[in-house]
Amino acid sequence: MKLSADREEEARLWAATEDARKTKIFDLDSTAPKETYQLLTSAIIPRPIAFVSSLSSDGVPNLAPFSYFSMISHNPPMLSVSFALSARRPKDTRENILQTKEFTVNIISEPFIEAANSTSVLVKPPIVEESAVSMECELYSHQDISSSSSVLPTATLVLGLIKRVHVRESFLSEDGSTLDPTKLRPVARLGGVTYARVVEGFDLPRVSWKATKGVYEEIDSTQKP
Repeated sequence: MKLSADREEEARLWAATEDARKTKIFDLDSTAPKETYQLLTSAIIPRPIAFVSSLSSDGVPNLAPFSYFSMISHNPPMLSVSFALSARRPKDTRENILQTKEFTVNIISEPFIEAANSTSVLVKPPIVEESAVSMECELYSHQDISSSSSVLPTATLVLGLIKRVHVRESFLSEDGSTLDPTKLRPVARLGGVTYARVVEGFDLPRVSWKATKGVYEEIDSTQKP
């Protein structure tokens, strides 16, 4: 597989740097949860941010951002949101979803990131008007998760079945069926209080195994004694 000259030089420097070969191992069984959080949230990046809208059983609305959020599958269309739990105070969003079985997930774009940061249809919970993409979800399932040192749950994973997606037409690509990321301007979480914006993308065609099989076989044959 041929790399561009710039990418090839970058890969060579990455592999040749002696400091890049040094490894520090973190044993998470003996690492405090706060330190584990700092490590993992700075390593597993960028993370998309969901603005989750929910209603309590008596109709009180709640809106909160979550970066423990991801797409699970497209068939069926499903996403996940997870909640870190505290013994001092339950997460309102978690309680609302488990009680009402409904919620909406709204993608956060850069123009209203400050508003999102300040907040710590087929379904009843409203969508966020400022969001270019909003997904109406029904609770599919949930799983409480406990650490090895506690019988009490320390997190809850919620799977939501996406029933309907609202997309502003002006944010669609020319094909009318996909989002244009330069218009959507999604914001992601990094570690600490750092956020990231999508400022540049590049196309990388998928490699065809049929077309490159001979190249790999040739490399393999030259490495055999």
